[in-house]
Amino acid sequence: MTNVERHQYILKQLKEVGIVQVIDLCEELGVSSVTIRKDLTLLEESGLLFRTHGGATQYNPYTTDRTVFEKEKLRSDDKSRIGKKAAEMIEENDSIIIASGTTMQSLARQIVPKGNITVVTSALNVAMELIKYPSVEIMQMGGTLRKTSTSVTGKYAENLLHDFYCSKLFLGVDGIDLEYGVSTSSAQEAQLNRIMIDTAQKVVVLADSSKFGRRSFGRICGFEKIDILITDDKVNAGFVESLEKSGVHVVVV
Repeated sequence: MTNVERHQYILKQLKEVGIVQVIDLCEELGVSSVTIRKDLTLLEESGLLFRTHGGATQYNPYTTDRTVFEKEKLRSDDKSRIGKKAAEMIEENDSIIIASGTTMQSLARQIVPKGNITVVTSALNVAMELIKYPSVEIMQMGGTLRKTSTSVTGKYAENLLHDFYCSKLFLGVDGIDLEYGVSTSSAQEAQLNRIMIDTAQKVVVLADSSKFGRRSFGRICGFEKIDILITDDKVNAGFVESLEKSGVHVVVV
């Protein structure tokens, strides 16, 4: 197989699966790891992929911290469908946690209370979306306000969660990586998210397909902590298969 043929194969695999590993490519193509790494370096220099530890991904694997006002303009239709599906999981008398992010705001907009529910949230924009419903009791967490996400972090927020146990946590993330798990751009928010996970009976991650194959600064957890992941229909089938094998029920909308 020529260099060009190997490069075409690697790019085809990336398009189909979203991520490739050096060890797998060595076996599939019958060449050494040195050869594959050279191939990946050349393809990265041509702007055709991004190198990761032990492999490569189709998209830039590192996320940046953008404001909620910037993020809400991105993939808004996908976020709306994801939020609607998540809202259907909320039942009468539920006590739920809604974390921060624009997909969480989309969820809040889609909630039509079937009865009394209690919502614990770190996000001001989520609370403001739900304030119009008399049957929704809102427990707004306090703490240090992150202006980029209009949400709070810190010890005040963390300590509040120690007094509760909720049926469901709806969690937004900035990155989903098969090795790294789920992550967010803020280490403080990642810490708060971990406590939220320990406070909930069921963990539901809401993330559009652009988050897959990416890592952000603050690691939240591995997939063993996640019960359900809701995403849009642009998600790569290879990612879905890998997550299902990890025990995560993936809902595609």
